[in-house]
Amino acid sequence: MTDSLRTEIAASARLIVVKVGTRVLTGADGLLDTARIESLGRQFDAILSQGRQVVLVSSGAVGAGMGRMGLTQRPQELAHLQAVAAIGQSCLIEAYERALRAQGRHAAQVLLVADDLKDRARYLNIRNTLRALLDYGAIPIINENDTVSVEELRTSFGDNDRLAALVATLLGAPLLVLLSDVEGLFDRHPSDPTATRLTTVPRIDAAVAALASDRLGGLSKGGMASKIAAAGIVTEAGGHCVIASGRDDHVLEQICRGEPAGTLFVGRETTMPAWKRWLGWSADARGRVIVDAGAREAVVAKGRSLLAAGVTAIEGSFATGDVVSLATADGRVFARGLVNYSLDELRRIAGIKTEQIAAVLGYCPYEEVVHRDNLAVISRGDTGPENGGGPTRDPDAPTT
Repeated sequence: MTDSLRTEIAASARLIVVKVGTRVLTGADGLLDTARIESLGRQFDAILSQGRQVVLVSSGAVGAGMGRMGLTQRPQELAHLQAVAAIGQSCLIEAYERALRAQGRHAAQVLLVADDLKDRARYLNIRNTLRALLDYGAIPIINENDTVSVEELRTSFGDNDRLAALVATLLGAPLLVLLSDVEGLFDRHPSDPTATRLTTVPRIDAAVAALASDRLGGLSKGGMASKIAAAGIVTEAGGHCVIASGRDDHVLEQICRGEPAGTLFVGRETTMPAWKRWLGWSADARGRVIVDAGAREAVVAKGRSLLAAGVTAIEGSFATGDVVSLATADGRVFARGLVNYSLDELRRIAGIKTEQIAAVLGYCPYEEVVHRDNLAVISRGDTGPENGGGPTRDPDAPTT
C-alpha cells in the first residue's frame, strides 16, 4: 500500500543516503553479519537499477575486526577498540565489495569524522569526491574514522546518525534512510505490546522528541534520540527522513515504492541553499550570541537579520566574519551565521539601536550584526535535541 506523499517523495529521491547501524550489521555475538550485508547489496542493486544513486554511511568496523581477530568480547580499553576497528574496517569494506561485485557494482571506502566537514574547503572537496564516485556508478561507503574518533567507540551508536545527516545535507540528498533494529518511532516504548508505530511525523516538536526517551530512566531507546536529531537536521534543510528496520530484507525497495515502511519525517517545503546548509550544521562556530525573544522571532519567523538591539550577551572568542551561533537566554541554539563585528565591538554595541552604533564605535560598517543572507535557521521548535526537533546548547561554542 502506498500514499500520495510517500509516492511523491520516493519518485523525487534520485539520490538516497542510507545509514546502517551496528545493531543491524552484527549478530547477538557482536560479530559482523555477512548475510545482512549481502541482503543490503541486493537492495542497493535494485535501487541503482531504477536510475537512482546511493551513498551508504555504515557502522560495523568493530564487529568485523572482532571476527577477523577471533575475539568473543568487545575490548574495553579505547586503544584496543581503535585497533580492532582499524583491522575491521578493511573487513567491512571487503564484505560490501563482495556483496556489490556479485551485482556488478563497486564499493568506495570513505573515512570521515564530523570535524572534516567544518572547514569549507575540505567540505567542498569531500562533496566533489562523493559526486565523482557517484558519477562512476560506485557506492561511497562512509564510516566514522574510528582510529581517531573517540565518541563513536565509547557508545553503542556513536555519531554515525549525525554524520549521515551531515552527508545528506552536504549532497543535498532529498531522502535519508536510517536503518535501525526497530521498525520506526513508536508512541511508547517498543517493548510495550500496545505500542503503535508512527507512520508519518509532519513536524518534530516537543512531543515527538519526548518519544525518544524512557520516561522513568531517561534512557535512549535504541539510539532513537540521535536518530530524531538527525531527522531534524535533514528536514530543516528541506529533505525527508525515514527511520525503518534494517532487518527487513526488502525495506529499501518498499521505501522506494512509496510504501509505508518505517516512520517518515517530512521535510520543509523549501530546500535550504547549499551554502546555508554548511553554515547551519557543519561550520565551526567560534562563539555564541544570546538574543532576546523579539530578535529570535524576527530571525526565525520573519526571516530578518539580527540587529544589535536584540543582543543581550556574548560568549566565546571571535573576529569579524567568523561563524557564531544564535541562542536564547537559556542557551538554546536556533541559528548560525557570519558575524559582522568582532567580540570586542559587539560587546560595546549589544542592546543599542542601529543609529547609535557610529556614536559608540566611531564608525558603522554594517547595520546588521548578522545579515540574513549569511544566516541559517537550524531550529524552529520550542524544544528537542540539538540540530533536531528544537534548539538547545551549541556544542561548538566555546565557554567563558
